[in-house]
Amino acid sequence: MRILVLGGTRFVGHAVVTAALAAGHHVTTFNRGSSGDDVPGAETIRGDRNRDRDLTALAERGPWDAVIDTSGYVPRNVGDVARGLERAAERYLFVSTVSVYADWPVLPLTDDSPVLVCPPDAGPDFGNDTEDGPTRYGYQKAGCEAAVAMAFGHERTTVLRPGVVLGRREYVGRLPWWLRRVARGGRVLAPGAPSRTIQPVDVRDLAEFAVSAIERGHAGSYNVCAPRDFITFEELLRACIRATRSDAELVWVPDQDLVGGGVRQWSELPLWRTFPGVWQVDAARARRLGLRSRPIAETVASTWEWLCESGERSRDARATEIGISPEREARLLGAR
Repeated sequence: MRILVLGGTRFVGHAVVTAALAAGHHVTTFNRGSSGDDVPGAETIRGDRNRDRDLTALAERGPWDAVIDTSGYVPRNVGDVARGLERAAERYLFVSTVSVYADWPVLPLTDDSPVLVCPPDAGPDFGNDTEDGPTRYGYQKAGCEAAVAMAFGHERTTVLRPGVVLGRREYVGRLPWWLRRVARGGRVLAPGAPSRTIQPVDVRDLAEFAVSAIERGHAGSYNVCAPRDFITFEELLRACIRATRSDAELVWVPDQDLVGGGVRQWSELPLWRTFPGVWQVDAARARRLGLRSRPIAETVASTWEWLCESGERSRDARATEIGISPEREARLLGAR
């Protein structure tokens, strides 16, 4: 197959290109060349998805059997891109997010849960952020989904809605922060209950499912995450201890103490959030079509290996908000 990947140099995009090449496909990437290294073996076209002349030139380089969009965030732009490529590609796969669901993170989700309403031509300012409900990011991604469907039709559109994605090249910095903190050793503040189950998906599993969905022509939307009983928070942190060969001691602090202490959920202690629906996402539809979940130890070890090899420090703005300071951690641990 001939596959066009929009993006292809960062986290999910890089993994998708790698998976598609490994499956024997001819892969072309379209990006500005400013966010990371190209994957060896892929054909590269430089350009900006926000410039009409670049999109016109890109369409002339087709045709492709499928487009995989890993870099679309604003509905208006995604609509322009999809319309520009509609005659040059048979299918369009858009990488979205579980944040498009109206009930996330409060209630459990299925593949058919209601989605936020956002116009397919919305600009970057549509939507707003709330602490316990929809976010601008979620609204915008929902609008992007609608924009692709308008251009390609539902039968030629595939939407993947991953939850938390972890692995090599993660630029938000959630797992990298935990690995670095555990590697420092000592008493580590572990949030909430050790038995809390979580559902992160390895970026390689997401990428392989994306390629498989294109190969098999699967249309529709699919949640992409690990099973709801996949691992516990304690198992994740102990995998970090093993990978880093640390002497860290996990000290579990109850949710109520952290909330009462004003700790920011999801950011100061990455992956910790008390809303009941955060880790209750059903991905049955994708699992029936072959989505796999490799052991968390593989994800953790691979990420630590990448950090050690690259010395990576994320340039993403969100990464600056990740992690609790040593001083604040020590105060919360107190005499425990």
